[in-house]
Amino acid sequence: MKFGKRWIPAHLLVWSYAVLLLVPLYYFLASAFKSNEEIFAHPFALPDSFGLGNFSTAFTSADLGLAVVNSALVTSVALVLTLALALPAAFALARSTGRLASAMEKVFSLGFLIPTFAALFPTFLLAAASGLFHTRTFMVLFLPATAMPLSVVILVQFMRTVPKEMEEAARMDGASTYAVLRHVYAPMCLPGIATVLLLNFLTFWNEYLYSLVIIGPDPAQRTVQVALPTLKAITGTDYGVLTAGTVLTLVPVWIVYTVLQRRMQQALVSGAVKM
Repeated sequence: MKFGKRWIPAHLLVWSYAVLLLVPLYYFLASAFKSNEEIFAHPFALPDSFGLGNFSTAFTSADLGLAVVNSALVTSVALVLTLALALPAAFALARSTGRLASAMEKVFSLGFLIPTFAALFPTFLLAAASGLFHTRTFMVLFLPATAMPLSVVILVQFMRTVPKEMEEAARMDGASTYAVLRHVYAPMCLPGIATVLLLNFLTFWNEYLYSLVIIGPDPAQRTVQVALPTLKAITGTDYGVLTAGTVLTLVPVWIVYTVLQRRMQQALVSGAVKM
């Protein structure tokens, strides 16, 4: 309690920031249950009823059910491929000490310098040349490539904290390189793996530009982020339906974040201790 008064400004700032986050969230959720008239007349009032009419209209009008399935398929397979590629690459870089390994790590870091829109036209040509244009398959192969720089850089830092004695002990027991990666490095880097999964899930799930250009607006293949804007054309200016559709697309994000948040917090705390 000796330093209680000194922390009052910090508490005020924290609670003010929390209110700034909660007010838009409340407005967003409340609008999902309102009509246009209610939204404009009483924007911050509670809805007159909590019926699911807006959600039903959004779900059926934009065929969000199939779009969610498409997004889940593309995202899940892309995440598996990302880990399948990033884990061995990070493992090799973390165990190497030569100049070549250092140069290769810098090459991965250069991926952060490429703007997203700069690769759009080459990606379009590659999709057309490979015969995978207007297919989900190309997005499944393309998204892991975009995630490799961040994934490898994060995993390398975690794998370098694994004591070498752990690997040496596993080698003495006859473990192969694959067994060392699977049974020693991977379990000890679970916070880093969870961080990579969460960050890439958010990126893959919310990806819009490349999904629109490569997959296109075909209702049978489009992802949820491409399907959602069609509600504006279908329902006109019915902002309640638009908000309800957006809420539906955020439910999987909330579920994944709830599952992985503890591991990510462990990663952030361990990173702070290392620094």
